Amino acid sequence: MFTGIIVEMGEITSMQKKRGIVHLFLNSSEILRDAKIGDSISVNGTCLTLVEIKGNTMRFDLSEETLRSSNLGILQRGDRVNLEPSLRPDSKLGGHFVSGHVDDIGSIKSKTKIGDTFKVEIEVPDRILNFLIGKGSVAVDGISLTVVDILKRSFTVMIIPHTAKLTTLGFKGHGDTVNVEIDMIGKYVAKFLGMEKKESGLMETLLKEGYIR
Repeated sequence: MFTGIIVEMGEITSMQKKRGIVHLFLNSSEILRDAKIGDSISVNGTCLTLVEIKGNTMRFDLSEETLRSSNLGILQRGDRVNLEPSLRPDSKLGGHFVSGHVDDIGSIKSKTKIGDTFKVEIEVPDRILNFLIGKGSVAVDGISLTVVDILKRSFTVMIIPHTAKLTTLGFKGHGDTVNVEIDMIGKYVAKFLGMEKKESGLMETLLKEGYIR
């Protein structure tokens, strides 16, 4: 579990594929201070398990599913990624609950500077838009952000200078991909309402056919 508050950006040093698994190596400074083998760490919003530490370099193993459902598979040496350690019992919840399970990959459609801030429009599939609400929370590359506009095939968020400086959204632009995770509370509510509607329909059918009174 994470909060979407990025601690630092790490730099990719190597991507190596062996026996169907991709080994991701990246440098870090802040995260490594308290990191241990087996820790869960958010890398661009994807929950990964730390499997090796050598000096300032961390290694993570990426499965085919992780590569398919996130933008980690297109990373190259020198690319920077957002990093956040997992939430601890005594941690402050500065953003929102982020699971680290990416729902889909979005694409930056536009990035407009407004004063010292940036308005970023992100194109996503309909199934993502269906779960978004104005002023609701969304995680983009692991960053906890607030939805501003919900458009026909996209949504917008505002990026303040602090976020631009410390995260990938500061240098990403048109055409770049981002990992998107829907607010998990919204997903649970939608599932509950869907089940409730389904059960209601079943009860109506049973009553109509005379199976129950």
